[in-house]
Amino acid sequence: MNLLNKTLELSRIYGVRPERSKGQNFLVEEEYYDQAILAAQVTKADTVLEVGPGLGFLTEKLAKTAKKVIAVELDKKLAGILTAGFLSKSIRNVSIINEDILNFRDDFFAGQNYKIVANLPYNISSIFLRKFLSSAQPPETMVLMLQKEVAERIVAQPPQMSLLALSVQFYAEAEIISLVPPTAFWPQPEVDSALIKIVRKASANQPQVDAKLFFRLLKIAYSAKRKMLKNNLANGLHLPMAEVENIIVKSGHNPKIRAQELSLENWLNLFANFSGFMV
Repeated sequence: MNLLNKTLELSRIYGVRPERSKGQNFLVEEEYYDQAILAAQVTKADTVLEVGPGLGFLTEKLAKTAKKVIAVELDKKLAGILTAGFLSKSIRNVSIINEDILNFRDDFFAGQNYKIVANLPYNISSIFLRKFLSSAQPPETMVLMLQKEVAERIVAQPPQMSLLALSVQFYAEAEIISLVPPTAFWPQPEVDSALIKIVRKASANQPQVDAKLFFRLLKIAYSAKRKMLKNNLANGLHLPMAEVENIIVKSGHNPKIRAQELSLENWLNLFANFSGFMV
């Protein structure tokens, strides 16, 4: 029985009705589960956090490969089904937690290395990434199923840089593993999807700047995307336009440049020149 038929059968037996508001589109093409595990390089030494395990197909595969799997499921009914299912199969290295991942304790993995492999609810993608990448105990690797448009924004380069791209690239290296059509899910979403791999940078390779102030500058710069960078910075930092333009030019950029035309390296250079105005 293929995964689509298994999904339909289990949904019928347990009365599961996928809810759009919870981002419940079950992945029913096995090859993408295998791609995710392979990309994350999961081994018997790894602890893996899975988000939104659904009916547990990926969870069971991870259990065979990893040392331990922590599966966080928001839906109480699904969490109960999963718990009973893994107990009945005597699978002991899986823990099911019925919780909103966005409320998950930051210190849960204190002192531990771990990886995240997940078919993520698309409506929480940005806040999820911000939460875990900036965590005091971030994952070493994440392999996530995301909306294709979001994945493409994450790996973007100038002149298509976004605040999301900079937020991820500040902490990690990202690459798209594969594109996934709507037909790989049940029910089918209205958008294309993508598997993306995000690997945390080593501490020595992370920008040695005040992250809070750096992202404050970025938010000011992206406050009005259609405006030139100098306008946004002058307004947001309450500085004379001539002074802002002079700093931009001294940093090696056209005074008419827009925020999305700058790379992370460009931004770090600009931040050094504007940091005196950020206190």
